[in-house]
Amino acid sequence: MKRFLCALAFLATPALAQEAVNPGNGAVLRALDKLNAKVSDITLANGARETMGLIEVSLRECRYPKGNPSGDAYAFLTIREAGVAEPVFRGWMVASSPALNPLDHPRYDVWVLRCTTS
Repeated sequence: MKRFLCALAFLATPALAQEAVNPGNGAVLRALDKLNAKVSDITLANGARETMGLIEVSLRECRYPKGNPSGDAYAFLTIREAGVAEPVFRGWMVASSPALNPLDHPRYDVWVLRCTTS
C-alpha cells in the first residue's frame, strides 16, 4: 500500500506544477516577411483566421496566467501555406519563449505577443 501511495504522489506531481490559466478572447501576433522585411501585427479572435502573403494563420485559442492578462501568452495556432496540403505549423506558441516551438519557414516568422481580453 505504501508503494502505491508513493507512486500516486509521484504521478500527481506534474499536475500540481502546472500554471493556472484563464482563456483570452483572442491574441495579438507579430508576423515577419523575411523577403521584404515587412513586419505586421495581427489581432485574431479565437477561432478566426487571417491571410498574410502566402500563409494563413488560424487561432484556436489563447490562454494567459490566471489573474495576469499582461503576463505570458499561450496560443494554439495552425499556419498553412498556399498550395500545401499539410499545415506548416500546428501547435502551441509561448510568448515568452518563441524559440521553444517556432514556425520553421524559409520566408515567414510568426510569434505571439499577448492574449486579448476584450
